[in-house]
Amino acid sequence: MTPEELSAAVKTVLAQAVEAGELSLEVPDEVRVERPKSRDHGDWATNIALQLAKPAGMSPRALADILAARLGEASGISQVEVAGPGFINITLDAAAAGELARTIVEAGEIFGHNEALTGHIINLEYVSANPTGPLHIGHTRWAALGDAVGRLLRASGAQVTTEYYINDAGNQMNVFASSVLARLHGEEVPEGGYPGEYVAELAEAAAAQHPDIRELGRDEALPIVREAAYQEQMKLLRRTLENFGVHFDQWFSERTLHEGGKIDDAIAALREQGHVDDRDGAIWLRTTDFGDDKDRVLVKDDGEPTYFAADAAYYLSKRDRGFEEKIYLLGADHHGYVGRLKAIAACAGDDPQQNIEILIGQLMSVRGARLSKRKGNIIALDDLIEWLGADALRYTLARYPADSPIDVDPDLLQSRTNENPVFYVQYAHARACNAARNAEAHGVDRSSFDAALLTHQTEEELLAHLGSFPSVVASAAELREPHRVARYLEGLAAAYHGWYAKCRVAPSTHQDGTVEPVTDLNRTRLWLNDAAVQVLRNGLALLGVSAPEKM
Repeated sequence: MTPEELSAAVKTVLAQAVEAGELSLEVPDEVRVERPKSRDHGDWATNIALQLAKPAGMSPRALADILAARLGEASGISQVEVAGPGFINITLDAAAAGELARTIVEAGEIFGHNEALTGHIINLEYVSANPTGPLHIGHTRWAALGDAVGRLLRASGAQVTTEYYINDAGNQMNVFASSVLARLHGEEVPEGGYPGEYVAELAEAAAAQHPDIRELGRDEALPIVREAAYQEQMKLLRRTLENFGVHFDQWFSERTLHEGGKIDDAIAALREQGHVDDRDGAIWLRTTDFGDDKDRVLVKDDGEPTYFAADAAYYLSKRDRGFEEKIYLLGADHHGYVGRLKAIAACAGDDPQQNIEILIGQLMSVRGARLSKRKGNIIALDDLIEWLGADALRYTLARYPADSPIDVDPDLLQSRTNENPVFYVQYAHARACNAARNAEAHGVDRSSFDAALLTHQTEEELLAHLGSFPSVVASAAELREPHRVARYLEGLAAAYHGWYAKCRVAPSTHQDGTVEPVTDLNRTRLWLNDAAVQVLRNGLALLGVSAPEKM
């Protein structure tokens, strides 16, 4: 019996009690069941009686007693107890609990997927680093977390478009182009320009595309160099992200907002909403109407649009493209953007509590990481991947809440011990794959399945962990917290290692070399073993981490 099936059973007895006149209330669309903190309190628990007591006009305990009596007669449930003020603790019989193993194996890659966010249409923007240099440690955390959040949202039924906003307009692109042009002529970059040997490499790439570029005048060469270096840098950014396992559905160029007149269109749309003022020769958006600390300039008195105008046009572009919900994942230095972005949403006529969500991630540091002079005195993401590995980095970044700073210990991440969380979880998967290979070598297959045979305490614990996976995925998606999946996987790995130590899948071999015959218990345990393989693999995939079959 899966948690979803148990939830449906609770809804059924609620409806039966209402029909019988024992209760007077509206049966809810959803009933949550969760694993109790102590195994002594059963396999699953629900607080539905506490939630419905007031509309039912009775005490939670009395309502729980009614439901418990009916649940105790339901198929697959061996015991029901009412605890405390009205919690209902449920213990499944062995066959019902063990049936989950077959359900997981048959579901395969989609086990854990749910419909918690079905109907949500989401634009998820993250990383969005300027295309003027390599990705570095400051971008690493959101690259890992943003990708994991996108995977979780999709697994929970949302329609998601992941997007990288390319800041390819504005003065930083002119400074970038001037730096590359200077290197092209063997000169130092201008004051305030971009350092690092990578700029010289971009210059050589531009020269390879335009062999006579050095013969052109500076003014004529500058736009050519700007475009060539920009395209080369974007190619390198994409390659780095691919090496990190991060894919974007959409790459949105800021230039398109300026070149297509979309900033003017956005200002006109905001003006129609009644929040645009013309003051002192400039055009302002009255964001203070919606809690911002000051009004924001859209167009300066010299006629030039501001970065904020581009932000507003970009927000409206997302809305015009049909995204009801916009999620922005921003770095630790972007706290000031929260109020102004929400004010843009409000000025555009949207609900800032529903249509826009802004997550701020704290910084990460890596002990002993070295600056890369070639890449401009930064700790480059490419170097971190080569040093620590994409799996170790992604898992480590995923297992902490985004709003907590991280100091990564490279020695721990590179160790092959149980103290290294990513090794611990990946090893559980590899060990389970090896157990399956060993069982197959001894003639064990999945030709039969008797869930009632899975009665060992460690089997009950493993099944309970496996059963909670869909609810963990749903809550992690709803709260945008991938660390819930990582911590779940560590608990599942512990449960698997405990089961592996106590219960054999392959038949035992005696000292004289004889092998016990294969029984239905061996075959059924192979189902359970393979269920653990599947959930470990599915969970790691949600974090963008590989699941090795051998280690």
